[in-house]
Amino acid sequence: MEIIMSLLEEYKAHTFEREALGVPPLALNAKQTAQLVELLKATPIVEQDYALSLLENKINGGVDDAAYVKAAFLNDIVTGKAKSEAITPVKACEILGKMGGGYNVGPLVNALKLGGEIADSAAEQLKNTILVYASFDDVKELMDSGNAKAKEVIESWANGEWFTNSPELASEIKLTVYKIPGETNTDDLSPASEAFTRADIPLHANSMLGSRMEKPLEKMKELKTKGNPLAYVGDVVGTGSSRKSGINSVQWHMGEDIPGIPNKRTAGVVIGSIIAPIFFNTAEDSGCLPIQAPVENLETGDEIVVKPYDGVIEKNGAVVSTFKLSPNTIPDEMRAGGRIPLIIGKGLTAKAREALKLGA
Repeated sequence: MEIIMSLLEEYKAHTFEREALGVPPLALNAKQTAQLVELLKATPIVEQDYALSLLENKINGGVDDAAYVKAAFLNDIVTGKAKSEAITPVKACEILGKMGGGYNVGPLVNALKLGGEIADSAAEQLKNTILVYASFDDVKELMDSGNAKAKEVIESWANGEWFTNSPELASEIKLTVYKIPGETNTDDLSPASEAFTRADIPLHANSMLGSRMEKPLEKMKELKTKGNPLAYVGDVVGTGSSRKSGINSVQWHMGEDIPGIPNKRTAGVVIGSIIAPIFFNTAEDSGCLPIQAPVENLETGDEIVVKPYDGVIEKNGAVVSTFKLSPNTIPDEMRAGGRIPLIIGKGLTAKAREALKLGA
């Protein structure tokens, strides 16, 4: 237990070290996650609130090795094989639901068989999970065998509730401009000299525009004191090949946190007179709103209102630029969290409608 308790102290020290760099701590690895699990199974739990927060917020989702350890532990809580003073089976389902797909799906599907509030909670989480892949067949099999909760999940997918449960793209978006004059290429956003840090999105984002603008991190921090998210604005934006890591950096500084997923962000707005096509597409894929519009009337520090459906950008109540969202699927892409989630979700809905013998 002493070794396990040292995990918390070591992670606090690591957090402090990272704070000096202006970034959050790295996510827990599989070994650290296993130690955290043992701590959460102990009675009493040392620093319970902190330990639970680490489990919920500092472990990568998907098919990361640490995600496997986390999902297995939560599955044991759900099925009663393990107990924790901090986590009920229903709470375990809720935490599983924020892991974004991957190792969390199997435990949630199995929980549909348990009935009662556990099955209720698992169903609610699955309704908003689209990265289910082969587990779809397991849910359908349960539905075909008479499991009401499984049918509820399939019906939800068929009705596209994974989409309609998310907020629409806002009709007005208030932003503060951070403008980079001239052309910015992806090496400005994601320098090749710092390529070794690209997997560490927050740390890599520290290098964004470092060789291009004067004290960009300090300037962005100053602009954020106005209380609005920032808009990345440029004359020509996103030429070059490092488009995904470039978007990651923009979203880190100008996007929104993803609940339950550490060190990665979504959303954000990029406005350019010209946006390189592949960079534009990568923004769409990632849930970052790309707008091609004249920017000569926009300057760093301007507070603007973007009206995506009206195709106007206003400053001090006056229109200073106009645009047309293209393709016309962009509002749906942003609502779904990106073009890729929209495509995957639509595929899931089509599969669910086929399973229920409904029309397309």
